[in-house]
Amino acid sequence: MIDVQNQRDHRDVPLAKVGVKGLLYPIRVLDKVKKVQHTSARADLFADLPRHFKGTHMSRFIELFHRYRDDLSMPRFLEMLEAIRGDLEAQSAYGSITFPYFLEKKAPVSGLPGMMSYECRYEGRVSAGNSRVDRHFTVAVSVPVATVCPCSKMISDRGAHNQRGIVTVELELGPFFWIEDIITLVEKAASSPVYSLLKREDEKFITEQAYDNPKFVEDLVRDVYIELKALEDFPRFSVEAENFESIHNHSAFAYVEYDRRGGDV
Repeated sequence: MIDVQNQRDHRDVPLAKVGVKGLLYPIRVLDKVKKVQHTSARADLFADLPRHFKGTHMSRFIELFHRYRDDLSMPRFLEMLEAIRGDLEAQSAYGSITFPYFLEKKAPVSGLPGMMSYECRYEGRVSAGNSRVDRHFTVAVSVPVATVCPCSKMISDRGAHNQRGIVTVELELGPFFWIEDIITLVEKAASSPVYSLLKREDEKFITEQAYDNPKFVEDLVRDVYIELKALEDFPRFSVEAENFESIHNHSAFAYVEYDRRGGDV
C-alpha cells in the first residue's frame, strides 16, 4: 500500500512536535511494597518531523507505548522514547504520562485501612546530538495535605481556620527513588496528612495534631525544600503548595526551585 506519510514534502517546514495526545491506557509501574501496581495513564507522545516527510506514522506511537505499558519504570520510560525517536527517524522524541498512584493508608488511631490516590507525572525528552544522545526526565508527585493557619490561630480566641492543600514536587531524575518516600516526606512537612477513611477517634487526633502544627504555604515549601536538598539526590527540583482557603475566595500559593548548577531560583 502507498505510504502517504513517507512521501516528500516540498514546503521545507520542519515541525517541532507531532504525535498523539490524550491517549488513555492501562499501565504498570513499580510499587515499593507490592513490587508492581496496575493503574491507568493519560499519555502524550511526540517526535519532531523532518522537513522532507509529509507526515509521521501515528500508529507507531501506540505500538511502542503498548509494548512498554507493562513496565513503565522511570528508566524504561526513557528507553521507550529512544525507541520512538529511532523508529520514526526523528532527532527528538518527547513524552509525558499522568496517572493516579494508589497507596493503602491506615487511620492514625483506629488503624482502619483506606486507599489514597496521588497524581503523578513522568515527563521526558530524548534528543540525538552530534556525538551523543541527551536525555532529560522529571517526575512530579502531587500530595494532598491539611494545614492550619498560624495567623488565625494566634489572633482567634476559638480555634483557627484550616484547609486542604496540594503540595507538588517535581524532581529531575538522579539516583532511583520511590514515589512512596516523596509522599511521606511531604506529609511530614504539613500540619497533618489527609486520609480517605477516619473514625471519630481519628478525626479528633488529626484535628488536634494539625492545630498543634500550624503551617503557611511558605512554611510548607521551605520545609519540603530543606528535606529534599539534604538528600543530595536530585540535580534540580521544585516545590509548590496551593492551599484551598476555607475563609477566602481564592487559594494561597508558594513556589521554590533548586538547580544544582545555579543554586536557588
